[in-house]
Amino acid sequence: MKLKKFKHYYSTFIITAIAVIFTVFSAGIGLEKSTIYLLEKIIIAVILAVSLNLVVGFLGELSLGHAGFMCVGAYLGGKFSAIMLPNLGNSALNLIASIIVGGLVAALCGAIIGLPALRLKGDYLAIVTLGFGEIVKSIFQNTSRESFGGALGLETPRFDKEQLFIYAFIALIITLLVVTNLMNSKHGRAITSIRDNEIAARATGINVTKYKLYAFIISSFFAGVAGVLYSFSNYNIQSSKFGYNYSIEILVMVVLGGIGSINGSIIAATLITFINTEFATILTGNLAVLQNLLYAIILILIVIFGNSPALESFREKYDVKKLFAKIRKNDPSTINSDEAHWDKIPTKISMDELFSLDVTNNDQNSVLNIQDKEGK
Repeated sequence: MKLKKFKHYYSTFIITAIAVIFTVFSAGIGLEKSTIYLLEKIIIAVILAVSLNLVVGFLGELSLGHAGFMCVGAYLGGKFSAIMLPNLGNSALNLIASIIVGGLVAALCGAIIGLPALRLKGDYLAIVTLGFGEIVKSIFQNTSRESFGGALGLETPRFDKEQLFIYAFIALIITLLVVTNLMNSKHGRAITSIRDNEIAARATGINVTKYKLYAFIISSFFAGVAGVLYSFSNYNIQSSKFGYNYSIEILVMVVLGGIGSINGSIIAATLITFINTEFATILTGNLAVLQNLLYAIILILIVIFGNSPALESFREKYDVKKLFAKIRKNDPSTINSDEAHWDKIPTKISMDELFSLDVTNNDQNSVLNIQDKEGK
């Protein structure tokens, strides 16, 4: 199989390599708790950004309820883990079963909400999904202490921190494989065609409602998986954490990384999570009020850098894709080295003869004979 067929999986290979490196370090010299916690937060953010990009970027629909699906997965998956704790303990089986349950429940909610809501477009769909997120948050916040913890939150089993980030990496790799394979299949092309022109897609026989629902359910499933990982990472789930602002933060990751770009979502989610974590660590006490201000300034500068016409020449000069193209010798300046170039293909008639206007005596006699026959 040619190497170019793997170009869509470069990010998956890189993340797999990073996961192996951190696993080796954890088993050998060990990792600090702060590093492990940061890894968990980054992985959860990347899963959320990639899954939301499936709806916002590839499908072209605006959803503001991603934190709501995450909340459903966190509470239901965490509750299932707590119920199964006497039988399974803090084992990997308990963690995996909880992830599956949380993801499936979130996917079910995505199907229930998506079936009527996806008939709407634009701002109307955004309002419906936003309302869903707020309703879910309010429901879990007003539950009893015995059921889902109420306002104090739901406590979840304390899974081994030395192994949790490994399972989180596995969940992230599965997420990338599923989304990448989907978008590079005929179903993915159907989804992107709906984004480009829904009327044309419907006219060509594409079941628009079905593909919209598929994308919404898959996105909700992985949001629920991220919610379960969040519940195990923090040991306590409070519904106030899954509000409107958190959905906007996930949407910012998608927009900042580029609509419809999986690699961009990975980079943006990593960058934003790292910035927020570092600011929360550095800016303490009276300086804590500057956290949101500096975070907003950094986001504004990144957006200006990516969209300002004055910086267009600078962006083109230091474009990462062009730099990689030069390294791989695929830039236009090396096109003459192609084996299929016209001057390297053997032909019976040279190119010089094709452009020559010289006529021999034999050619002249042949032309005169033809003219005489036509005159007769």
